[in-house]
Amino acid sequence: MMNQGNRIIFHIDVNNAFLSWEAVDRLKRGEELDLRTVPSVIGGDEESRHGIVLAKSMQAKKFNVTTGEPLYSARRKCNNLVVVPPRHHVYAKASKELMNMLKQYTPVFQQYSIDECFLDFTNMERIYPDILKLAYDIKDKVYSQFGFTVNVGIADNKLLAKMASDFTKPNKVHTLFSKEVKEKMWPLPIERLFMVGKATLLKFSKLNIHTIEDLANYDADILEEKFHKYGIMIRQYANGIDDSPVVEEKPEDLKSISNSTTTSIDITNYNDGRLVIMSLAETVAARLRESKYCCRLVAVTIKDSNFKKSSKQLKFLNPTDSTNDIIDISCRLLKELWNGKPIRLLEVRVGSLCFERFNQLSLLENNKVDEKNKNIDSAIDKIRKKFGNKSIFRAGFINTDISPMAGKDEQENKS
Repeated sequence: MMNQGNRIIFHIDVNNAFLSWEAVDRLKRGEELDLRTVPSVIGGDEESRHGIVLAKSMQAKKFNVTTGEPLYSARRKCNNLVVVPPRHHVYAKASKELMNMLKQYTPVFQQYSIDECFLDFTNMERIYPDILKLAYDIKDKVYSQFGFTVNVGIADNKLLAKMASDFTKPNKVHTLFSKEVKEKMWPLPIERLFMVGKATLLKFSKLNIHTIEDLANYDADILEEKFHKYGIMIRQYANGIDDSPVVEEKPEDLKSISNSTTTSIDITNYNDGRLVIMSLAETVAARLRESKYCCRLVAVTIKDSNFKKSSKQLKFLNPTDSTNDIIDISCRLLKELWNGKPIRLLEVRVGSLCFERFNQLSLLENNKVDEKNKNIDSAIDKIRKKFGNKSIFRAGFINTDISPMAGKDEQENKS
């Protein structure tokens, strides 16, 4: 275990990233209007008046415009809304320039998404004796060099650093050390806690859990009974506990590993869907370990009998290559995603890949159970490699027509 109290972690998050990058690029090209100063959004096709809001300005937020809502709905809230189409190549370029600058501060760097990253300054006191000053220097340099703003969260673990950067915006520096959790984090509504989504929020409400403090002090056994491994983990998060390392990305251009299958008959009940998801996750997890990767993202995609596709993903702090972890998350995503309509295709995908050696702890387990699971995964991999994929499988597949390792052997995305 890391000594959490001695760690210094920064989380840097671009304020309104896509819209800020769009605004800066347009100003550089000679446009007079700064999209950040007016009600504006990025999304859809302005001429056809279709699409959804991908990003919004602070001014648009004042009209209760929300990310993900249809453009026609956003326009009804704000008649003079400025809508511009997305230009992802511009955002990718801005992101790369920012990350390259931030990498110069510490060798322990992790890009978490296109607009956020973690920097580990642990044991660098001689180089950076004043951490708070360093945070302000980084924030101000980003603005002077690139023209957009960031928030910086400072803490002794990644979870708290990410929570801190999400406090008041924009262009702010916040601390949230473990000793500050009760004062700064516990009073917040439960939906502000990392990895609490809409579906979980409704379940927490039924348990009379409304604040992070409510969750932090809730009976651990009840949470485990109702939410299984997720219940254990999210209660730890509510108490500010996180031991995930700042990990570097794989240098290769492999982005994800996935597995999908089109079923011969429609899947009409959750148990059959769960079995298919389990079989897909088995193959994905095995390929992940064979490639010596760990993942920090799991995604599930389904296509119904009308060929309508929908997807849901979960990104987490602690990397994993555990079959059990990937199955548990995939089944949870399926349950949240599926509306009951017959399913024809299912896919499990893992992404945000990183080096295997940084997988210090399983995503949801303690050390002893984690080591046991690793040994089990390793033994199963060896047996299947020697005797074939059907030589060992889960008992739940007995007396079913569902293959215990369905789908294609592998699909690797290198784009």
